[in-house]
Amino acid sequence: MGALAQAGLSAELVAWENSETDWSTYDLIVLRSTWNYYEFESAFRSFVDRIAPLGKLWNSPSIVQTNLDKRYLLGLEEQGIPIVPTRFVTSVEQFQEALEETGWTRFVVKPTVSAGSFKTRVFEIGEIHDAEKHLLDILSASNAMVQVYMPKVAEGGEIALIHIDGDLMHGIIKYPRYQGQDERVSDAVQPNSAQAELAAKVIGTVTEPWLYARVDLMETEEGGWVLSEMELIEPSLFLSQNPIALNRLVQAIASRVA
Repeated sequence: MGALAQAGLSAELVAWENSETDWSTYDLIVLRSTWNYYEFESAFRSFVDRIAPLGKLWNSPSIVQTNLDKRYLLGLEEQGIPIVPTRFVTSVEQFQEALEETGWTRFVVKPTVSAGSFKTRVFEIGEIHDAEKHLLDILSASNAMVQVYMPKVAEGGEIALIHIDGDLMHGIIKYPRYQGQDERVSDAVQPNSAQAELAAKVIGTVTEPWLYARVDLMETEEGGWVLSEMELIEPSLFLSQNPIALNRLVQAIASRVA
């Protein structure tokens, strides 16, 4: 907020679920910390639809609606993006079939709509009954997904590549975080060429203008890189680790207000 004020912009924090807010009075609406949207998916989608006609929301309503459910990963995979091996399941039977077909002995179970590692847990095949119980808990409220456990993430974390207004600004190493754990991250890092190239390919699938994006990549056991998530709604951009990125975001917001 201070950086925006220094740039001559008047800004305020407003809760998306505040029904009394007149959103038409703002020149620009930037989603930044709506980290409870997964708890109120239907209401949040309705909020986005309600303000969409104003033409002021960044990222755009269609981007937000698509990115909200992690089933978007299937569409990216169809476009040639390598993703963390993933199966989307709607029943215990599908879950069992997925494990039988893949042979995964260690895996992560989580909702398709979540944030902050909500209900994200890792299991061994010997814990199948606990995994199924957790799956049923997820399915009682939403859809679920299962992903193979990526061992190299436990060793060195995953890399998050932060993009502002079309450009890659910096990377951050994020260490494994499951349900109930705090986030641990590194200082800003410079992505290598393989990471930057994959991130650019991922970003290239977004056909609408965007203000900010974060591409999270995990390393495979063979040393390659795959997409974990592309965050286009309210990603942490780790701006404190890179003041240049903060300035770029302020400039990008100012250009959209003008």
